[in-house]
Parts: sequence; structure tokens; C-alpha cells
Amino acid sequence: MSGGGCSIVWFRRDLRIEDNPALTAAVRAGAVVAVFIWAPEEEGHYYPGRVSRWWLKQSLAHLDSSLRSLGTFLLTKRSTNTISALLDVFKATGASHLFFNHLYDPLSLIRDHRVKEVLSAQGIRVRSYNADLLYEPWDVKDANGNPFTTFAGFWERCLSMPCDPEAPLLPPKRIVSGDASRCLCDTLVFEDESEKGSNALLARAWSPGWSNADKALTTFINGPLLEYSKNRRKADSATTSFLSPHLHFGEVSVRKVFHLVRMKQVLWANEGNKAGEESVNLFLKSIGLREYSRYMSFNHPYSHERPLLGHLKFFPWVVDEGYFKAWRQGRTGYPLVDAGMRELWATGWLHDRIRVVVSSFFVKVLQLPWRWGMKYFWDTLLDADLESDALGWQYISGTLPDSREFDRIDNPQLEGYKFDPNGEYVRRWLPELSRLPTEWIHHPWNAPESVLQAAGIELGSNYPLPIVGLDAAKARLEEALSEMWQQEAASRAAIENGTEEGLGDSSESIPIAFPQDIAMDEEDIEPARVNAHTVRCYEDQMVPSMTSSVRLEDESSLNIQSTAEDGRAEVPTNANLPQEPARDAVNPRAMPTAPTQTRLPYTAGERQIWEN
Repeated sequence: MSGGGCSIVWFRRDLRIEDNPALTAAVRAGAVVAVFIWAPEEEGHYYPGRVSRWWLKQSLAHLDSSLRSLGTFLLTKRSTNTISALLDVFKATGASHLFFNHLYDPLSLIRDHRVKEVLSAQGIRVRSYNADLLYEPWDVKDANGNPFTTFAGFWERCLSMPCDPEAPLLPPKRIVSGDASRCLCDTLVFEDESEKGSNALLARAWSPGWSNADKALTTFINGPLLEYSKNRRKADSATTSFLSPHLHFGEVSVRKVFHLVRMKQVLWANEGNKAGEESVNLFLKSIGLREYSRYMSFNHPYSHERPLLGHLKFFPWVVDEGYFKAWRQGRTGYPLVDAGMRELWATGWLHDRIRVVVSSFFVKVLQLPWRWGMKYFWDTLLDADLESDALGWQYISGTLPDSREFDRIDNPQLEGYKFDPNGEYVRRWLPELSRLPTEWIHHPWNAPESVLQAAGIELGSNYPLPIVGLDAAKARLEEALSEMWQQEAASRAAIENGTEEGLGDSSESIPIAFPQDIAMDEEDIEPARVNAHTVRCYEDQMVPSMTSSVRLEDESSLNIQSTAEDGRAEVPTNANLPQEPARDAVNPRAMPTAPTQTRLPYTAGERQIWEN
């Protein structure tokens, strides 16, 4: 073992030894102590859900095993304050360097800058790297040097960048372990007794860990990828890559995925395989959407809680916890929606097509607040990912410049025959409808009484009637949109008359409180103190201004000022992040908040909630 002067590698959502720039740099620098800090209280509303915590537990064990085979181990620490825990590790090891990889969610942007500020003040050298994206957000700009506001423009630019994404790095052959003998390794508890039974079932379908992610990628490229274009819409078969939880936890790098898939594309192009080429393009588009989610989160840090089109703050959402409960339980009376929600609860997974169906139904038919749906996805998905989920729900809700039309309601019956033409998916997850003929499987309310009796179905008893009629939903949506535009016009008029301040800054609207069964307690929090004069190096992550408004009607980006010194974003000296008002809702899972950490009130994968 090596003594003082070693390096700390801070693992977060980069749980792999292959193509891990921070680990590679630390190994080159000398002895290494690998650290993972579990501080979920810092996540505020977004305390990780049960299935996400199960995955993390398995992935960390896999990473520790890999590190031990190379000569070191993973030091795990339980804390309510990441920065304090890091300082304790540095004090105990005498380490002089910190290496870590970038994250792009709002909380991490602030926390990572604070880490650099505090540790640099202690004389510790800090280096951070891109391990999660093909290109850093600040490197992808339009012709005027501004961030893109539509996915099409962003992805076209990514594919035409002067240089291809860097090739993935090989794993280290061995690691010299730093002296961590004075550090106690905390046992991390990711599940309670009530969760263990359900979690045991997950292991039958999923194999977390970076080497298993590599196997999943190889299996997809050599199998389903070829017919991805033709089969990707089929909800009743394994037609997607299933890489999204692996990507979220950083068990496989997006650069490796990109390079291997592009190599396959070149091979198929040489063979004249047009179907294969089309499949690669579509799959890479889903990778692009993941990139774009981080891009949007970086440039618009409040995209997880506010609409990016300011007029949507005036939309009169239906605040109905009964509707919300029926949707969660798969009791809406629309079979494809109900099958999807029951699969989500049972497995922590949904096909991307079904994610579109259930989220669109939530927003357009039930017209519930989109943040409720996004929060429920966070609580229940294996691949729960703040950036990706925010992008998907904003798209479905019509709150992005290139969103779906807000007045468009998809018919779940027609969607059912499109994505589940034989009804096998519905029958699998709704056994009460298993005997219903395919002709009626997606609209049992139209089936003759004799057919229902033969199938053992009593609508309103063992399977619900539709909770809301589509005609009524369309009428209500038209009324709501009319009300929204009237309020928006009144607000504009008030501004012109000088009687109201600002329009389009969605921070003016108070987010609708989460229902009690998913809400977290509100706690007082000390705002972050961010120093604009912290010394930065080339690898440093840029930090956007958190005080700028998000108004995409006439603004292309947040107000990110460049410093003359290095052209990077200037960080405000006081990033006072607005807090939601206190709520009465209580969640027994609520935790104490880290005393000095900024809590933003509030997800990866190649999966998408977008339409291709």
C-alpha cells in the first residue's frame, strides 16, 4: 500500500472501470482510494425509489469486486453531507488529489462546484472529466454561439461536429491502492425488510454491474439492433436494448455504445443493408435524446419543475388525487394504459412506447400536473433519471419549443392496436381481460354483453369502466387551453400597462404540491454560496447561472456570461435558489436535509418518451 499523497476517485453514476476518465487519470497519477458516498437526503424530493436503490446496491457490489481484482477496493461512506464526508476521507488518507466525472442535474451542478471550491481552499487539487456524454453541453452551439432550443438542431450539430466523440478508454491493468486503513467503511443500507421480497424478483430479470452492461450491449448489437426500426414499436416483445438502467448508473459509457453501434452501421452500409442502417440511425437518435436531456438540464436547470414555455404556467391542471391513484394502480378503464402501469409497478420497467402512452394519457386525458407523473416515474422506474424524465414529460406536456401539439389527444384504443395488435401485452398484465377476444381487447366497453359474460368480465366490477370519456377530455382540454390563453393575454396586457412584472418566467408560478403519498416534507435550507473566482482548469465543468429566467418565447438560453479569462460560464456569487412554500403533506420517508447543501426541489438510458 502507498502512503500519503494518493488520489481519491469519487464514484457517483459512473460505476465502471472501463472508459472511466477519472479513474484512468487517478491511476496514472499514482496510488488510488476509490470512494462512494451515499447521501440520499441531499436529493430532496427525489430520494431514490425502491427499484433504483436495489440496482445501485448490486452495481456497487459488482464495482467493488472488480476493483479488488485490480488491487484496491471501494470505500463506502454514509453521510447526510457529501462535502463533509469527502473532507473526512481526505483527512484520514492524507490524499492530495480528487478525481471525479461530471453530472448535469441541477443539484449536482451546484454540489460539484461547491466541492471544487471547498477542497481547493484546503489545498487539494481537483480534476473532473466528461464520462457521461458524447460532447459537453457547452461545446454544442448554434451558428450564433447560443445553445440549441430544439432537439433536431442539437442532434444534427452533434452528428456534424468536426471531431468524433473520443474513443472509449481501456480499463486499468492494475491499481496501486492508497492507504485507507484509518477510514471506516460504512455498511450502506439500500432496502428495508418490507422491500426485500419484491427486490428478490428483480434479480430474475436484471443483472446490474458494468461487465453485465457490456454483455447486454453486445447482445443487443448482435441481435435486436438489426431489426430495431421494424420492431421498436412492439410492446409485447423484447425489441429495445434494455441499456437504460446500465447507462443511468454509468455501468457502460455512451461513447462505447456510440462507437460500437457506428462500427456496425459502417459494416451494414458496406453490405448494402438499408434496414440495418435505418435501425442504427433510429437507435442513435434515442442516444441523442439522452444527450439532449443533459443539455437541457445544464442550460435550463429548472426544467424538472417548471415549463420551459412560459405561457404553460397558466394552464389549469386538474388537481385530482383520485384520478392520480387510478392511474398509478392501473384502474383507468383503458387496457393499454392499465397494463403499462401494472407492469411498471411490478417490474420497474416500461417499453418506451408505453411510456409515451401512459404519460400522454396522464397529461392530456386526465390533465393532471405533469410533475406528479414525472415524480411517480422517479419513484418506480429502474432507470429513473431526472434529466431524461424531465425532458420526456415536458415534451408530452407541450412545454418545449419542439413538443407535441398540446391539444392533441391520442386514442388509447388506437394506440393499443398499433403497439399491441394481438392483445398479448394487455392479457399478460391484465389477467381479468385474458379471455376477451382481440377484437375487443383494447375497448371492452364496446363489447357486446354476451362477449363480456363469456370472458368473465363485469365492467365496473372486476374491471373498471373508463374513468374519463375521450370526448369529455377533449372538451375539457379545449376549455383549459382557452382559459390559459386568456390569462396569458391578460398578463401581457398588465405588463404593457406596467402593473405586472415580467412574463414567461415560470418561477412566478408556484408548483402544485405533490399528493401526500408521494410528497416530501419541505425543510428550510441555506442557499449555496458559489464563488465566481474559484480557479478552474481545462477539464472543469462549466456551471450555468441559476438565477436566470427560463423564457423560450424570445430567449434561446439562460443568461450565461463568459469570463474573459477562460471563456467559461461565470458563476454568481450568490446563487439563491427559490424554495417552494411549506406544505402540510408528510411522507414517512422524509429525511433530514444536509445542513449546508443547496436542495433543488427536485431522470437514462437510450429510452425515450418522445415519438420517433
